[in-house]
Amino acid sequence: MKEKPTSFDIAQLAGVSQPTVSRALSGSPSVSEATRKRIEAIARQLNYTVDKNASSLRRGQSNTLALLFFEDPTPDQSLINPFFLSMLGMITRTCALRGYDLLTSFQQMSSDWHVAYEDSHKADGIILLGYGDYEEYRARLDMLIAQRTHFVRWGSVQAGEPGTVIGCDNFSGGRDAAAHLIANGRRRIAFIGQASSHYPEFDDRHRGSCTAQRAAGIEPDPALVVDALNTQQAGYDAVGVLIARGTPFDAIFAASDTIAIGALAALEEAGLRVPGDIAVVGFDDIPAASLTHPPLTTIAQNYLAAGEVLVDTLLGLIRDEPVASVTLPGRLVVRRSSGT
Repeated sequence: MKEKPTSFDIAQLAGVSQPTVSRALSGSPSVSEATRKRIEAIARQLNYTVDKNASSLRRGQSNTLALLFFEDPTPDQSLINPFFLSMLGMITRTCALRGYDLLTSFQQMSSDWHVAYEDSHKADGIILLGYGDYEEYRARLDMLIAQRTHFVRWGSVQAGEPGTVIGCDNFSGGRDAAAHLIANGRRRIAFIGQASSHYPEFDDRHRGSCTAQRAAGIEPDPALVVDALNTQQAGYDAVGVLIARGTPFDAIFAASDTIAIGALAALEEAGLRVPGDIAVVGFDDIPAASLTHPPLTTIAQNYLAAGEVLVDTLLGLIRDEPVASVTLPGRLVVRRSSGT
């Protein structure tokens, strides 16, 4: 009977040490990409599988990561931000490639989610997606720091923030969105979204938009800013507020695609043509953005890279390796809602 292949067999064929094989198959960033791919290819050829139970026992770990979604109001009752649903697939895939299981759940402000996972050995670390009102949420992050919990989160990357953060360059994205509208002749750009420290990602996007306007000699009008949570209904209602104020506007930069989709519906109902009367730009590039009428111009966040970086950064924390917060670039995706 043929003996089961071992990590030592892989090491011999790859010309590396056995510890290097172990680190490569666990996804350690200390192993170069070329070496890791070579080792993974040899492992597949030998039909080698990692004994996760044995390796977990040796490390005293569960070999499981927890992914916690903050509950968002959604029309389909999923309670998950559509952008995070796009990210979920890559997080799941990266966990599988790194030999980890993934436990998913909701984080509710009324519950003790911040002590329910790593402390009870359900998971070796936590990925946090979403947070609602950040001013209220931050206290939970401080608790995680005090408990020495391994966690990484998706959010606004800023100096002095607790823990390790992976996020989009929201400021540059907002600047690019407004610059695109200005290049298309728009001068009265409304912003829909919560532009405050309570919602730092939306605030970064708004500040980027204002920077682009001032660079073009346009002073942003506070009357064209309407607070809105991340829902279609909020976007719909915000357009009603803008119209009722009577302040002229020829473009809308929505802080998310979800808000923008609601705004498009309200503009159509009001008899305003998009982009003829009002140009619209969103943020995220969720799947529905290309299916709106007209298709939505937006700032795409790289959810594929985001999922992989979130997992690998958390694994680095678990292994006590040096890690840093990461800002990922956004990308302007031009569709018909902005004109050209």
